[in-house]
Amino acid sequence: MCRLKNSWIEISPEVSAALQAGRPVVALESTIISHGLPWPENLEMARQTERLIREQGVVPATIAILAGRPVVGLNDGQIEQLAKQRDVAKVSRRDIGLIMATGRFGATTVASTMLLAQVAGIRVFVTGGIGGVHRHAQQTMDVSADLQELARTPVAVVCAGAKSILDIGLTLEYLETQGVPVVGLDTDDFPAFYTRSSGFPVDARLTIQQAATAMHAHWELGLTNGLVVANPIPADQALEESYINGIIEEALRAADDQGIKGKAITPFLLARIKELSGGRSLAANLALVYHNAIQGARLAAAYAAEGVRSG
Repeated sequence: MCRLKNSWIEISPEVSAALQAGRPVVALESTIISHGLPWPENLEMARQTERLIREQGVVPATIAILAGRPVVGLNDGQIEQLAKQRDVAKVSRRDIGLIMATGRFGATTVASTMLLAQVAGIRVFVTGGIGGVHRHAQQTMDVSADLQELARTPVAVVCAGAKSILDIGLTLEYLETQGVPVVGLDTDDFPAFYTRSSGFPVDARLTIQQAATAMHAHWELGLTNGLVVANPIPADQALEESYINGIIEEALRAADDQGIKGKAITPFLLARIKELSGGRSLAANLALVYHNAIQGARLAAAYAAEGVRSG
């Protein structure tokens, strides 16, 4: 059984005990399980990600909606159930109450994972890459809900930057307008998911310990937004910029030709990029997720230790 939070959200006993004891916890999304990879690769990815976090002495908390109930800290059986489940809804902030009301299974995106993590009291969340401002957003108004969530929810999001299918310059402009700090973990360059640099700078290059200090300072001053903690893909797993950008352009043309828009465009583009790259993009995606899990766990541990010292 799980402990209830505000009678709506279930928190696993392991996650609840860790939070009450002030031990580090890292939140994980579930969209990558249900919509990012096929069975059984999705289950192995989820298990490996949690394993890497535990190896750092940190508790993982995979978040999803199971039969209408938000759960923070899925157990292995629940993760396997979600990985096998068909017709799982992709759940952003706006969808949470709707999925709960209809009793469906839902996989949480960056935005909804941030929200549910914050309700549970988790301050660090690991994902692959954040959403952002889509290309040609001046005409389509297609801006990810991830950015607005970062503007109002006090959670640090460890990611390999923004997906390179986006307009990264406009994404960073949006974050600046909303007062969201963009930190680079030991890097001056904002990464672009498959590549280590987007050509745009971060707001500050920090170590993990400095990033933990920045988180405490940010929130203890009363600021209520999140932070982007950009962690580049390992150099030996990164794709060449010219190579992946050519594939992205081809995928974008295919989406335009087929009239793919809105919520459907990101999964369409990622699937097309995987096909055009012969699976190289998927290998890079897994590498960056695992690297983010390790660094995110270290950040959560540093944040928890910083809290003990300041307390």
